[in-house]
Amino acid sequence: MLRRAACSEAWVIEGVHHKWGKESFEHADVIFIITPNRWVRDFRVIRRFLRTRLGLERANYKQSLKNVFEMAWVWNRKFDRVHMKEIMEMTEPFKAKRMVVRSNKEILKYIQAREGQ
Repeated sequence: MLRRAACSEAWVIEGVHHKWGKESFEHADVIFIITPNRWVRDFRVIRRFLRTRLGLERANYKQSLKNVFEMAWVWNRKFDRVHMKEIMEMTEPFKAKRMVVRSNKEILKYIQAREGQ
């Protein structure tokens, strides 16, 4: 499915699944790496937990306090220490089309600027 998407005219692949998405980097016009502040990510994890527990949002699995701790304080820190380094190394051959941004707003500005050209 990834190969089919990457061969189409316009596509977006989102997620931190960088290990299996390497082929898509070759076909991409632009590679956006979004790096929000770690505290923003922690807040989003906690907010998602609260919203799912209150029934305001659906979840793929039953979330527990252990999950929140794992996601916010273990996974988020490991992502910064380990996975972000892997992503930068993996995309190094494509650094001419790699953009590191802090938010989706920066991506939208970039796209709007390209559309205006």
